[in-house]
Amino acid sequence: MSIKKHIPNVITLLNLSAGIFALIHAFNGNYNEAFSCVCVGIFFDFWDGFFARLLKVQSALGLQLDSLADMVTSGVVPGVVMYKMLADIQENQPDYNLTQETFYMGIVPYLGFLITLGSCYRLAKFNIDTRQTDSFIGLPTPANALLIMSLPMILFDNQFEALSNLLSNPYVLVGISIFSAYILNAEIPLFSLKVKYLNWANNKTQILFMIISALFLIFFQYLGIPMIILFYVLLSVITNKMEKKVA
Repeated sequence: MSIKKHIPNVITLLNLSAGIFALIHAFNGNYNEAFSCVCVGIFFDFWDGFFARLLKVQSALGLQLDSLADMVTSGVVPGVVMYKMLADIQENQPDYNLTQETFYMGIVPYLGFLITLGSCYRLAKFNIDTRQTDSFIGLPTPANALLIMSLPMILFDNQFEALSNLLSNPYVLVGISIFSAYILNAEIPLFSLKVKYLNWANNKTQILFMIISALFLIFFQYLGIPMIILFYVLLSVITNKMEKKVA
């Protein structure tokens, strides 16, 4: 039995394991720990495909396993985090407390799981979409997960009262959930962040993106994450337009 063919799948299972730990922390409201676990899971998700190509052991099983692991780490966990944020608002802010007259608003926290539904649809579509072999159409679930996971971190660790007020508003959070489900499945071509070949020519866009992303994180910390996602989308749009002009 060849051990090397199982290496990528073991890495994928490490992604899933990190997602399980993140899920437990998210349900307990431990946002810092949940965020860290999701980051670890995404790290493993970044490398499983690379090692599959490097070792020439790509398989249909690996593709399905990758999506199932991503569904937990980058689909279920951010949905739970959004649910918890909305539930915390209803419990702790008098303006949004449930009463006999507003009992129906108890459904609002569950709207956070629109993120999970959108992630599930996006992953299923990715597995059968032949256009997404070398790039993405719609925001990848790991990028979306980082965006959502950054929200409670920004809420509790920023210097701007207006921003804290926005992220404490259930209507804003529901709007973000709806936008998240949309952008995951939008027909917007985005470049892949996964490294296929270790050279500058094939990875200059990815390298440029990673350098600027590092600067965003250094100077803006958690607030830099939404800025990175926005930059990712804008850079993809610009790159696509330039490639069309060259063609």
